[in-house]
Amino acid sequence: MEQENQKTPHKRRVRYKGTHPRKFEEKYKEHNPEKYADTIEKVISKGSTPAGMHLSICVKEILDFLQIQPGQKGLDATLGYGGHTRKMLECLHGQGHIYALDVDPIEIVKTRQRLEQAGYGEEILTIMQENFANIGEIGEQYGPFDFMLADLGVSSMQIDNPERGFSYKLDGPLDLRLNPEKGVSAAERLRELSKDELEGMLVENSDEPYAAQIAAETTKTFRSGKKIETTTDLRETIERALAFLPENAEKKEICKKTCQRTFQALRIDVNSEFEVLEAFLESLPQVLSPGGRVAILTFHSGEDRLVKKAFNRYYKEGIFSDISKEVIRPSAEECFRNGRAKSTKMRWAIKA
Repeated sequence: MEQENQKTPHKRRVRYKGTHPRKFEEKYKEHNPEKYADTIEKVISKGSTPAGMHLSICVKEILDFLQIQPGQKGLDATLGYGGHTRKMLECLHGQGHIYALDVDPIEIVKTRQRLEQAGYGEEILTIMQENFANIGEIGEQYGPFDFMLADLGVSSMQIDNPERGFSYKLDGPLDLRLNPEKGVSAAERLRELSKDELEGMLVENSDEPYAAQIAAETTKTFRSGKKIETTTDLRETIERALAFLPENAEKKEICKKTCQRTFQALRIDVNSEFEVLEAFLESLPQVLSPGGRVAILTFHSGEDRLVKKAFNRYYKEGIFSDISKEVIRPSAEECFRNGRAKSTKMRWAIKA
């Protein structure tokens, strides 16, 4: 009898509360797409992304351009959930090889397992925890590559997990690091920045029109002895900074967009995203085979400007034989099924 009392009580799995679970961990069906396909399709059909998943963007457009042939060698510079990688692997029909990079130590383990279970082992796929800024070294060792893809967006798995701190909508630690094992968190970075530095960063990284007000309110918050340690703390600081706006129907939308831009600017800063992209673009021609093709997906104007500028330069220098003259955007149907696709721009280039 005494032994029975000492047994660990059985814990039930966290289940949906009502018809619309709010918490990330409660959405157990969405975390198991192979088991609950009907639930996944329902969520996607409503224009939402299932928790723990990432919907690959512009898959058809990418594959149509890359024209992958069996026996070729490719590089996915941003593995993420592995959706693009899997589609590219299918084009190889078991002949050739793809190398895939990601800095996220949490998601790379899950994606490796997911692709192994789909039948893609080390004989055709090599996954490395590497920053794509280092493609020069990777190209020397494994290249040159016949096709390449870089999807510069943050994965939905990262955005939707409150522990990662990527979304102003979810309360969690203000982290924003793609690799939480390196560098400083966004909360630490905020404490380091002066008012002028924060204002400049918000303008440079996200063209934030209320940068001066946000920088002033952030400085005031710290001087009063308060902390900005969570996503909610930062959102409330932004809302106080915009308190001067008239109370009308537009204010809510302005607050939402300002939060999005501020979190984006901080994420870019914390992960040195512009510097990483510049290093990637600098090494890009050296790692492509003659006639090699590269497609890049960007998600805000700062990224797109850097890609466009580099592609134009290489085209004028004769390094690239052809480049996309206009950006390619996802279809209206794709944007409906995946709201996060709306800001996507795709550019491509072919090496001479």
